[in-house]
Amino acid sequence: MPKFIFSLVAAFFMAQAAIAQDMAYIQIEAQPSLTRAEDRARDYASVLNDVNGFSLGGGWYGLALGPYPRAEAEALLRQLRGNGQVPRDSYIEEPGQYGRQFWPVGAALNAPRPQPVPQVETPEQPQETVQTPTAPAVVDETPRQARASEAQLTRAEREELQIALRWAGVYNAGIDGAFGRGTRGSMAQWQRDNGFEATGILTTRQRADLLKQYNAVLDGMGLRQVTESKAGITMQMPMGIVAFDHYEAPFVHYAPTTDFDARVILISQPGDRDTLYGLYEIMQTLEIVPLEGPRERQRNSFTLTGSNARITSHTEARVVNGTIKGFTLVWPAGDEERRTRVLAEMQKSFATTPAVLDPAQFKDDAQNIDLVAGLNVRRPKISRSGFYISRDGSVATTSEATQQCARITLDGEHEATVIASDPDLGIAVLRPASQLAPISVASFRQTPPRLQSEVAISGYSFGGVLSAPTLTYGTLQDLRGLSGDERLERLAVNAHPGDAGGPVYDTGGAVLGMLLPRAGGGKQLPDEVSFAADANALREFFGTLGVTVDPAAAATPMAPEDLTRLASGMTVLVSCWE
Repeated sequence: MPKFIFSLVAAFFMAQAAIAQDMAYIQIEAQPSLTRAEDRARDYASVLNDVNGFSLGGGWYGLALGPYPRAEAEALLRQLRGNGQVPRDSYIEEPGQYGRQFWPVGAALNAPRPQPVPQVETPEQPQETVQTPTAPAVVDETPRQARASEAQLTRAEREELQIALRWAGVYNAGIDGAFGRGTRGSMAQWQRDNGFEATGILTTRQRADLLKQYNAVLDGMGLRQVTESKAGITMQMPMGIVAFDHYEAPFVHYAPTTDFDARVILISQPGDRDTLYGLYEIMQTLEIVPLEGPRERQRNSFTLTGSNARITSHTEARVVNGTIKGFTLVWPAGDEERRTRVLAEMQKSFATTPAVLDPAQFKDDAQNIDLVAGLNVRRPKISRSGFYISRDGSVATTSEATQQCARITLDGEHEATVIASDPDLGIAVLRPASQLAPISVASFRQTPPRLQSEVAISGYSFGGVLSAPTLTYGTLQDLRGLSGDERLERLAVNAHPGDAGGPVYDTGGAVLGMLLPRAGGGKQLPDEVSFAADANALREFFGTLGVTVDPAAAATPMAPEDLTRLASGMTVLVSCWE
């Protein structure tokens, strides 16, 4: 019988534990200061029931609704999200994940209220008394003791506290390591915000709490000192999110290990100042160094910072005793606080040893023109063809090549801007940022060409893979488009997308039109059907811009090699960059 009664009691307690474990909260928000968390709890409590506030540790404070039975909490979360009453990233949380409760004021701890337990008589059993040692209460320092411990801080440690106070939003003066009236006032404000007595002198514990809050942003980064012996570099690196991948001189690649797409690249190679300057130019051709951002090249070092919609990267390198040492940090865009903090730790800890990567030992024998030591060379968003129409370097091209570009280049190096375009006809005119001197300029045919006559298109068929334009031959099929548009000419030629914007020549080298991109949409025309904007339409458009073009004189057919030479000096690669 006693065993039966004991089993009933045990079963009852297990059921109660299961009920408690099935309770859950709806976590809706977290704040880095107690004052801000209390303000937000007050806001939520004015429109929602069951608002609670708990310490989350690390100087963070969480707001949660509940507790509710788990199924009820999940249903309520869906309803509140759907009504826009809580943030979209709210989630279900276990009661045991919360610490001290600060809201509602005077509330009990966050465990669900225990259910009353029925009294069950059991035979008396001998009791064994166990003495549990009582943990000593944490006694913080007095202001006098706090000032004495503060006096032991180094200047760097005092500056770090000012930086943390600035991060907490209570200090806006200079970082000088001097604890004057402004610093004391900010310390008192931080103490008030975090539930401490506002003495204006941080105790050892409070300084630790402040720095813990400040460094909470680095949680999960796994910052630790890494010594790369082959490269001769040692520094703090975020090894919680990256790991060594491979060597490929002059780089050591550390690839992401999580969905957070950060990466670190160490730079190590023999060399002098000339080598450094060459590396400076090469790095700017890589995808990991976006074009937008400051660049600085000094006598024996350089820094490159670039950002776009996807990433922000920082590269720095220097000459050190006959070697080039440095690193690149690539970080997802939009996460500036963590990026700058991680970068600061890397810069502060960067040190070198005499070792250097041996280019002969750490190289990739597989060659790829789109890669430099395992890194992708930056490629334009789109590349098309164009041709010079005036001696000042003005270029005609397809308007397709000029849409939504951060920058436009001619032949990959000369910056250019769009001065006018006609989207209906599909043409645009570019003007280079600095005046160019073309080898040859287009001369336009004055009379209609004969149908079925031979034509040639000059263009960068493969988007700049080849260093010079190619000629593609075909025939003129009609002096109008399929719908009768007299501004167009229909060609029979197997052109590539990169040829669009290139000049269409007759056999004598006169330009009779500009090749247009193949039209999209539902119509599927034969591959050899192409269209060109005819010479008259081009001349009229250029005339509205004040650009006078050369007329072509009557000429006899050119030898293919002469036409190739003419086209090479006239045709340009037009690239649109993000």
